[in-house]
Amino acid sequence: MKFGDTPIAGAFLVALEPRADERGSFARSFCTVEFAAQGLETAYVQQNVSRSARKGTLRGMHYQLGEHAEVKLIRCLRGAIYDVLMDIRPGSPSYGRWFGAELSGDNGVQMYAPAGVAHGFITLGDEVEVTYLNSRAYAPGQEGGVRWNDPAFAVVWPTAVTIVAPRDEAWPDFRL
Repeated sequence: MKFGDTPIAGAFLVALEPRADERGSFARSFCTVEFAAQGLETAYVQQNVSRSARKGTLRGMHYQLGEHAEVKLIRCLRGAIYDVLMDIRPGSPSYGRWFGAELSGDNGVQMYAPAGVAHGFITLGDEVEVTYLNSRAYAPGQEGGVRWNDPAFAVVWPTAVTIVAPRDEAWPDFRL
């Protein structure tokens, strides 16, 4: 795996290094030794799978509060997404900034999202499947969100939003 920096403090793009032969390919998507060598989270307690049928489906921008804040390792297994992080951590050197990258079943890139950032994505095509590891179990009542089109962040989404949950439309403006 190759770990690449992003403009968000503590966030990384993690590229797979597949080895190919006549059978296809093989790559590691997680290795405790390699993640620990980078000073990254190695203990995950939950894995989630998201399936979206249509292009333009937006999921996010979500985070867990306080002691429930979670590290996520996000990977697109089928199709493609534009994965976005918003740094909402007061005191972070990248506070108030956002970063996005394309993750796809073909490019083998994962997003490592540190605890305390808001995370979400938009699908870039139909029939998309995303999986992510979480360092903390989901805690109902401890979730927060930032609206996907919040002017405080002004995220530039690469495709039109066609489907978004009412809850994700209703988050109040974020105060930087």
